Order: sequence, then C-alpha cells, then structure tokens
Amino acid sequence: MTEIATQPAGRVADVQTFRHFIAGEWCESTSGATFESRNPADDRDVIGRFQQGTAADVAMAVRAAGTAQPMWQRTPAPKRGEILYAFGALMAQHKERLARAMTREMGKVLAEARGDVQEGIDIAFLMAGEGRRMAGETVPSELPDKWAMSIRQPLGIAGVITPWNFPVAIPCWKMMPALVTGNTVVFKPSSDTPHCATLLVELLAEAGFPPGVVNLVTGTGSEVGNAIVDNPDVAVVSFTGSSATGTGIAERAGRRLKRLSLELGGKNGVVVLADADLDLATDGILWSAFGTTGQRCTACSRVIVEQAVLDPLVQRLEARTRELRLGSGLDPDVDVGPLINAAALDKVVSYVDIGRTEGELIVGGGRALDHHLATGHFYQPTIFSGVKPMDRIGQEEIFGPVLSVIPVADYGSAVLALNQTRYGLSSSIFTQDVNRAFRAMRDFETGIVYVNAGTTGAETHLPFGGWKGTGNGHREAGHVALDTYTEWKSIYVDFSGRLQRAQIDNQPG
Repeated sequence: MTEIATQPAGRVADVQTFRHFIAGEWCESTSGATFESRNPADDRDVIGRFQQGTAADVAMAVRAAGTAQPMWQRTPAPKRGEILYAFGALMAQHKERLARAMTREMGKVLAEARGDVQEGIDIAFLMAGEGRRMAGETVPSELPDKWAMSIRQPLGIAGVITPWNFPVAIPCWKMMPALVTGNTVVFKPSSDTPHCATLLVELLAEAGFPPGVVNLVTGTGSEVGNAIVDNPDVAVVSFTGSSATGTGIAERAGRRLKRLSLELGGKNGVVVLADADLDLATDGILWSAFGTTGQRCTACSRVIVEQAVLDPLVQRLEARTRELRLGSGLDPDVDVGPLINAAALDKVVSYVDIGRTEGELIVGGGRALDHHLATGHFYQPTIFSGVKPMDRIGQEEIFGPVLSVIPVADYGSAVLALNQTRYGLSSSIFTQDVNRAFRAMRDFETGIVYVNAGTTGAETHLPFGGWKGTGNGHREAGHVALDTYTEWKSIYVDFSGRLQRAQIDNQPG
C-alpha cells in the first residue's frame, strides 16, 4: 500500500505522483498533465500529484472493464462475495491509516473519518453476504407442470462518480453492490480527494479483484465524468454530488436511456416541539449542523422550533456553539475542521451575507483567521434566528456550517415549514409525545426520518436516499442497492410436454 506522505507543511519537493489504475496496472494519463491535492486545513501541505485524466483514458478504462466483465459475471456470486469480504477485512486492518489520510485530504475530524471508513467496511461485509443470497423470486405458475422464477443479472459496466465529503464510504456504497452482482467498474473520484480513492483502489487490488474489474481514472468532471456518462458501453452511472451537476448528468444519460442513480442535495430540518428534551435536542442539532463542518447532504441546516421553547433552545445552541474548537481534524481537541476549498468558503461567505438581511445573527458570521487557521479554509460555526421558512438561507443548500432557526406556532406549522423545500432527504423530530412522533414518521416528506436524534447517522443495512429534488428515486445502501446495478429476468420452464398458453388455456371461454 502506498506510503502516506508526512512532509512538513510548505515543502513541495519530493511530492509523490500517483497514477490511474486501468486493467490491473498503474499508468499515466495520455494528457501528460497532473494536478495537486492539498490539505484544506493548511493549503501549504501538498498531499500528492494526480493524473489529469482525459476521454482517451476513460475509453481505455471502459475497454478494460468490458474485457473483464464476462469473466467476472461468470464467477460464482459467492466467490465474488469472498473477495468483498477480503476487501472489508483489509479496510479494517488499515482503518486508522485510511482515516488519517482522509482527515489530511478533506478535513473532517479524525473520529468522523474513522466512522467514514467503518461505513465502507460495513457495506463491504453487507454486500459480500449478498453473494450467497441475492434473492430473486420463485412463485407458482398458473399452469400445471410449469416452473416460474425471477433472477438478477448485472448490467455490465458501472460508472461510479463520487464526491469528496465521504471519500471512502460513498465509493464503497456504490462499488460494493455493483461488484457483487457481477458488474465491472470505472471509478472517478472527486478531484479534491484523489488520494483517498487511490488508497481504496490499492486495497481493492490487494483483495483479489481481477484486472479490469475495478478501474480508477482521476481528473475533472467536465473531462472524465462526462466521458464516463457519454460512453455507450457504460450501462449504468451512479453519481453523488450537487443538484446542478446531477441535472446535467441526467440530461446526458437520458439521451442514451442509460440507467442512472442520482444522490443530490438536501435542506434537512430538525423539528423541536415544546415538550422536547432540549438538552438532547441541542446535542443532536449541533452534531448534525456542524459535524463535517456542515458538509454532508444530510446535515441539519434548519431548526424548526415551536415558539414556546424558542428562546431556551437558541440560548443552548449559542452557548454550545461558542465552545466549538476549530482546527486540523488530526488534533484530538478539535471539534470542527475546515471547508474543503476556497470556493466552498466563498460560497458560505456569500450566504452569510444574505442571512444578515433575512435573520438575526446569533453567533459566528465570519472567517476564522486565528494564526493557526490562516492557511486553511475555516469559517466560524454560524447560527441565524428569526428566519422565515421561504427565506433563501432557509431554502437553498449552503453546504457549510450555517444553521437557520425557524420559529413556528405548532406541529402543523412545523410540518408545513419542513416540507416546503425542493429537497427531501433527511429530517428529525424531538418530542416526548409518541403520538406526534408517529405522525411525523407519516407526515415528513423525506426518505429518512429520525425521532429524538439528529439528521445524520444512516446505517448501511437500510436504504439511503431522498424524495423530490434530492435524487431520481434510486436508493443506496441496504439490500435495495442491488436494484441500481441489476436487471430482472423472469424465467418460465414448462415440463408438461405440450404447448400451454397463459391466460388462455387456464381460463377457457
């Protein structure tokens, strides 16, 4: 496994250059160009140089995947599952190493990075088990001496395009079900986290996936990502990222009637009712809002609170937020890491400016410029109160440490405010009334609902995904993830020795 560089910040000499992985070999791009990955907590720290991929590189990767796919499909599914088990075990063995590399490359605190890797381990083991299960259906035929059943078969080549905020978990969410069902993969990670992707692919190769089954091409979305989507031999594309990019991918994929799974944005809300345990609610809100520096699709960016407990809740949130410590996620005393890059920081700045015109700034509201933070992309955790449900900061995805508090009169008003967004990924309610908790499970228009917990923390054995503008209806994780990467085939075996006509011979006249 590649050594993780540890040169002091500011030194760029001897920075390692990493390569694509195509047909079982590490190779350079046809472009001859590279790009750098830098530590968002200290922009002087160069992690490595990576290949600036081209459409020609993608074409080579697709050819390699296409060559490997028939053999991989014919490999018995339990044997495919055994390789997934080996991969999960390798991730467990290298968990701390992967987590530290992740924190250095994308900034989340080390405890969260360990959780990210653990998600990858969990989904690898879950999908490995599908190698011995992968159930279809066997049903009775309406005719005598006839057998009826359905099975899953792979689509072929899967294009996997992933974001930077979960650089181990999300690639595993996508690749594990694709691989166990007999597909081969062309993997394009975010250009903000190519090192994490490289370390992951090294472990996939070590686990025993045959050459060409997994291929890695780094580079831009406009060059590498579009080439994957446009390639006629790529049967299915799975993408997680912004709604704007996802819409563009859907247009391109739609021209070829290509199977497409989109996991896009969110504007997730926590409802706090008057009978809630406010200390518990505060814990859940802060973890959901400022964990991963608010850079999760499931992050809580809205708190919808009954007016009766508005003031005590805001007081708790303000006091606790002021105690949060910013810095490098490798420091065990740090609570909140950096934003991923300068563009993300600028976006947060622009939305906070909008927020000043729409709500009351309670805490935060500025770049974090202490001497030890000045070379990173840090922003103070920020809370606005008095926000209205249809204000821009209450509607648009900021993807940063900005929380809007929206007061409402009662449960009905809370449901209306929660559901009045273009997104529908995650939501939660804090209440001690079991009846209203069950009403929320029914009424909240989101793919995930939590009761007395924050909006983050999905487990790998249940479906993950959302309603409305959050995606296009597919789900990741859980056993239903197999649906993205398989076609159903219905099979009828007639052993009667004569022609039997369904719907005709069984219902004469």
